[in-house]
Amino acid sequence: MILLEINNRILEDTLALKFKNALSGGKAESTDITIADFDGVLFHISSHNGDKTKLKVSISLKFYKELQEHGADDLLKREYGTFLLYPSEEGYSVSLLFDLEAVPNDWEDVVKKVGLLKRNCFASVFEKYFEFQTKGIEGQSRAVIHYREDETMYVEAQSDRVTVVFSTVFRDEDDVVLGKVFMQEFREGRRASHTAPQVLFSHREPPLELQNTGAKIGDNIGYITFVLFPRHTNPDSRDNTINLIHMFRDYLHYHLKCSKAYIHSRMRAKTSEFLKVLNRARPEPRNVEKKTITGRTFIRRE
Repeated sequence: MILLEINNRILEDTLALKFKNALSGGKAESTDITIADFDGVLFHISSHNGDKTKLKVSISLKFYKELQEHGADDLLKREYGTFLLYPSEEGYSVSLLFDLEAVPNDWEDVVKKVGLLKRNCFASVFEKYFEFQTKGIEGQSRAVIHYREDETMYVEAQSDRVTVVFSTVFRDEDDVVLGKVFMQEFREGRRASHTAPQVLFSHREPPLELQNTGAKIGDNIGYITFVLFPRHTNPDSRDNTINLIHMFRDYLHYHLKCSKAYIHSRMRAKTSEFLKVLNRARPEPRNVEKKTITGRTFIRRE
């Protein structure tokens, strides 16, 4: 299966192009680019207050206030430092400001970090609860992140594990069937790798961890539970765990759409083959009009 990139490639390429142009002595140009990402996230790359030498990168997350409750501001300050712009651009959650007349020496690393801006916003809630588990702190309230309008992520820490639950909405009835097939494969994945996290799937009703929490119930609702153990949350592994798990919902629905597209393409190809067979099997008419060498027409009857 294809793993989706955790970074935003358009964001990285645009910023790298601006830095290279500035380093080569090229003329700065006005910038105004809007980029749409998964989960309704928007990026905006623009010239700050009309100054072409000041490049501003902003991100809009509808659920950023919920991430702030779990230390998102501190994590972004740690990752981006002086590049953070206060206050952020109007209508956006976080803004970064770069001076094209003073491009940092490690600009390539800076570009990669900016491409991970959305990932780093998400990372705060995971790092917080991974730390709870590492230190054996229990009894903390469950994190509830409404990462989409009708979909929610829950994170809870215990002394020996961190439980992450995604609720997702299947728009079509056949998505439910395909989703169950995917989840079955994830469950059986532990047979191939004993280090893989435990994965559970429940349809219509939330898992026991979410009983009496107001979690949605419905025929098109699915809940995917990941049970992360210390080998997944320790300091050496947590970055990779965060990279993979924060993209899971997009990964799942992306492959559902790819599966449906593949099935439809195979159905069209098979239908085309059947039509060719039917055309070859069509009987020829018994009365055939023929012409002689002189041009006279006659009907040959069989």
